[in-house]
Amino acid sequence: MTKDMSHDFAKFAVETRYEDIPEDARDAAKKSLLDTVGVIIAASGLEPAVAPVAELAVESGGRAESAILGFGGRVPALMASFVNGAMAHCLDFDDHAPEGHHPSSSIVPATLAIAERIGGVSGKELITAIALGQDMFLRLRRNVGWKQDWHLTTVVGVFSATASCGRVLGLTKEQMVNAFGIAGTQSSGTLEFAYGVGCALRGMYAGFTSKAAVLSALMAEKGVTGPEGMFEGKAGFFNVYFDGEYDRAKILDGLGRDFTGGSLLYKPWPSCGVSHTFIHATIEAMRENALTVADIDEIRVHVGDFQSGLCEPLDRRRKPETPPDAKFSIPFCVAVAATKGDVRLGDFTSEGLADKDVLAAAEKVVPVIDSSRNWTAKLPDGKIDIVTRDGRTVTRIGNNVPGDIEAPMDWNYLSAKFREAASFSKQPLAPEVIEQAENLIRGLEGSNDATELVRVLTTH
Repeated sequence: MTKDMSHDFAKFAVETRYEDIPEDARDAAKKSLLDTVGVIIAASGLEPAVAPVAELAVESGGRAESAILGFGGRVPALMASFVNGAMAHCLDFDDHAPEGHHPSSSIVPATLAIAERIGGVSGKELITAIALGQDMFLRLRRNVGWKQDWHLTTVVGVFSATASCGRVLGLTKEQMVNAFGIAGTQSSGTLEFAYGVGCALRGMYAGFTSKAAVLSALMAEKGVTGPEGMFEGKAGFFNVYFDGEYDRAKILDGLGRDFTGGSLLYKPWPSCGVSHTFIHATIEAMRENALTVADIDEIRVHVGDFQSGLCEPLDRRRKPETPPDAKFSIPFCVAVAATKGDVRLGDFTSEGLADKDVLAAAEKVVPVIDSSRNWTAKLPDGKIDIVTRDGRTVTRIGNNVPGDIEAPMDWNYLSAKFREAASFSKQPLAPEVIEQAENLIRGLEGSNDATELVRVLTTH
């Protein structure tokens, strides 16, 4: 090794052509754009905690470069990426890697903000930028040692989003290396906000990552230099964050040739992905055994090391006070699934959190510590036992979950999800506007100006 990995990623980000990207990765970039934009818009109307962030951006003033989705209004690209990024994950409904963590909630808001700032970015160029950022995120995510301490989405995501922004800006390889160096100064965030309750930042963290990526790329464009050894230096990313535990060969194997974005997964339910196998197990167990909540005495959820955190403290997990707490609560999500047979966006509104039937069902959910369900390379499938009032015990594993590797979501599902999500916009969108936006994304490769999408969604 003679050069830091930042040089490899810089070459990749600058030289990748649209034609180099396989069809599944291009398709994933468009799917993630549709999915992320829909979730952002839904958050504007559903998550009260993001309104102060949007107000702060508008109060800050500056050039009207990029739009705030859902709320409307134009602000500097830096602040638009911050607000849109804050909304991109706060419903916990954005895409994720099969191993966990979320690439597009940082990449899409940042890249759109930069594209609006400079104008004239083609659909193919936007697809390329998103696809290469997703590939970089997954390569880093999959090949580092992790102790469930640093939050991988934020510490990894700032680099991948910076690559996407730098690509849209047209940075040189030297500037891209500098952008990664600058991004490393802003690569931060631990999982502490995921372990506690009552914290609004749990859902809004991607705003910081998106903003940092835009700032890093713009500073590099202006000629600011950063350390060249940000990834592999003595005090670089891998040594400081992961004690030097990373697989360099695997990270770089096939870079620029083999794209991994096609493996991204899209959520069927708006809650932490850890809860999904428990939701699915509950829905299927209830259906297969013709059970109602009235038939149930207790629902035992078998939880490993990470899953147990979504059950503690138990009294507050059974009766969450905020939407983020509810989305990170296995007892609450299981209770919704048992009561309603599905989990929808409306279940995490203030009305949903006060649903007496759901809260009563949540009291029946009991966590059982099970070390066989500890998170290693992949989070194990959830296991539940439903104990009925007549003495039966029904056991179900949450495998083949909708949206998982075995049952991925297709364009038809994502279209329906987008239409429902967009209907919750803070500033109402007409059905024909929503349809036009979806069609623009699905045919994005034919567009001469990809930001027409944003204009459609914000001019009405």
